[in-house]
Amino acid sequence: MFLLRLLNYKIKCNVALMVIGLMYISKANAWVYPEHRRISILAIQQLSQTQQQLLHQIWQEIRKGNESRLSEQVFNLVQTKPVKQIDFAAWSAIAGDHSCSPSTMLETILKTDWILKVATVGDELEQSFSNVKNNSQLINTLRKSDMQLMRADNAYVTRAGANSVHFLLPRQSVNMTSQAYLMDCIAPGAPLNAMGAYAYYHQQALAKARLYASQPKDYANKNQLLMGALADEAFAIHFLQDAFAAGHIAGSWGNASQQKGTHDYYNEHGLAVDSWDGKKQVVFGDAYLKKEDATLTAKTVASSLAQLLESMTLSDSPQPIQASSSADTFNICNNVFMPTQQYDITRINEIFQTTLIPGLVNGNGALPRFRAEIGSFIGVSAALIGNSLAGGFAQDQKTIGGMAGIEGNIRFGIGLNGVLNQSGDGLAFIQLGWRQDGASSNNIINSNPSVLASNSITSAITARAGFNFRIRMPFYLIPGDLLLAIPALLFTSPKTLSKMGVAAVNGGLVPWQSVISTKIGRFQMVLGREVGVTLYGLRTPRDYILVPTANSSVAVEYRSTKLEFPFLEYRPSRKFSQDQSSSILIQLSAGVDMPYKAKSIFPIGEPTPELKPIWFSSIRILFNWRHYL
Repeated sequence: MFLLRLLNYKIKCNVALMVIGLMYISKANAWVYPEHRRISILAIQQLSQTQQQLLHQIWQEIRKGNESRLSEQVFNLVQTKPVKQIDFAAWSAIAGDHSCSPSTMLETILKTDWILKVATVGDELEQSFSNVKNNSQLINTLRKSDMQLMRADNAYVTRAGANSVHFLLPRQSVNMTSQAYLMDCIAPGAPLNAMGAYAYYHQQALAKARLYASQPKDYANKNQLLMGALADEAFAIHFLQDAFAAGHIAGSWGNASQQKGTHDYYNEHGLAVDSWDGKKQVVFGDAYLKKEDATLTAKTVASSLAQLLESMTLSDSPQPIQASSSADTFNICNNVFMPTQQYDITRINEIFQTTLIPGLVNGNGALPRFRAEIGSFIGVSAALIGNSLAGGFAQDQKTIGGMAGIEGNIRFGIGLNGVLNQSGDGLAFIQLGWRQDGASSNNIINSNPSVLASNSITSAITARAGFNFRIRMPFYLIPGDLLLAIPALLFTSPKTLSKMGVAAVNGGLVPWQSVISTKIGRFQMVLGREVGVTLYGLRTPRDYILVPTANSSVAVEYRSTKLEFPFLEYRPSRKFSQDQSSSILIQLSAGVDMPYKAKSIFPIGEPTPELKPIWFSSIRILFNWRHYL
């Protein structure tokens, strides 16, 4: 999954600056649903037999009254399809990504039906991973899963805030001690961050566990207290797991585009890291979970669970225990800074020491940054064009011909690629340029093949040049609908607009325009996303053609407007650096060339013949270059 939290806020603040006003959003969550759940299962399996038995007993206690929704076992290695019950291992996957606090997570798990659909999508994704053989298949699999999650979870793309809670804070210096870094993470007023969120919710869980242990067996709120402790711990574990994802170790600073690009790169390619206690390992991230990643992360998660279970068996406490009996309500979607909290630093530090050391802040020694194609840009485009023409402009010119051309353009737009996942395409731009066409290969006379037509005055269409304009914009259901939706929904229902925008850049409500990745490049249906307009005959001298008549031929001056509608794209090559990208694109189009303002110029006084539109198909081979601002 990918960047939503930070981008959602920044986009809303800057939407007025966008050329077409499209709000773009992206996911910032770490491990995808089945990876979170798999790590939790491994962690539970690493607990001692006594600890596993205690966890099972607690689980049976909180199931009372919730048997239809909570699974009989703490985790199920094999789930029914569709998923009918939620196990404890899934709580860490629901936390953070499908809920904003432990209390809302519990309400979601126990009272909503859509979370069962989410769990089913997660289980299907887990099964699909076993069939993935290359990165292209993985991208397509994630695209399908993300679209299913959008339909299952109504707030999947809008459950966001202006923070980087899923990321580690960067270190301030290379000499920073583990203790100093931990205190930075949990300091009141510090930016919300993964380790800080873990420490906060884990501390809440420990307090509830100690309160439970200090109460008599007939304590009235025992079930609620246990439920709250497990919910707080599951929420904490989500962010503890996030802290082991490569993109969340490296991608913790920079603007939205840098954070997203860095996040994606290291998740896929891996990152060599050290833990605070001196262990070394290469780790990967979201959707690229390796066996070694799962084992490493699960070991730390198991230690955290063990602390919780141990606290539930300690009946004595040196001081009065203050804790709510309900799941915590601190909302990671609406808050930006760490709350005030008293911590048992010794217990927190035991877990913290086994976590991974993040990269440095911006400056000397910082990890290399990568950028995603998100943000405004200026660019140039050049193209070679081949057209197949269904005749000429004259009424009786029906011989099929061909025409070649070239064009050069300048573009202004917004890169929205990779929104939600790598198969997204939210590119939006306005293009201005110049087009030069050669003469058509068909003659002015259909039945006279002896006359050479190509590059000749006897061509059905002579060589000409025109002003080229092009606009591209994703759409939700019908072309241009976002232009109408933005002024209508920007202030009245921004969440609805956000969901429409994300759906649009991922193929639309009916996602037939989603990108399909293959080993040889990516394909995409784009009908309705882009339209090209070329205006001929506006320059001096004017364009003209010869039109055969019954007695001779008439020279006709004319203008025409060519409308071009691309319907299929193939991109075999793309290169991207910090602030610029280049790509080769092959585009198939269809359209119509419509003449107007026809006037006979020779022989003088000859009536102007009626001209007709020409339908055509074309192939364009484009080179695109963009510089992101």
